[in-house]
Amino acid sequence: MKVRYFPDTDTALIEFVDREVHETKEISENVYIDIDKNGNLVNMTIEHTKATAGLSEFAYEEMKNVSGIPGDDSAVITA
Repeated sequence: MKVRYFPDTDTALIEFVDREVHETKEISENVYIDIDKNGNLVNMTIEHTKATAGLSEFAYEEMKNVSGIPGDDSAVITA
């Protein structure tokens, strides 16, 4: 996953996977998602990021599964 910020347009692009975009859907006036041919999320674009999403700082935190059950995200702790 990559997060790119373009200060000249105050736009954030979150790239989840490197796949061909099949369709772009408008979620709201300033939020768009790109999906692949199977309907899976590829990218998300947030326009006017600082005003609409409050993006003045970005942090990444990976969550770890503590239940011991693969794929169980119901019980997590921060890394």
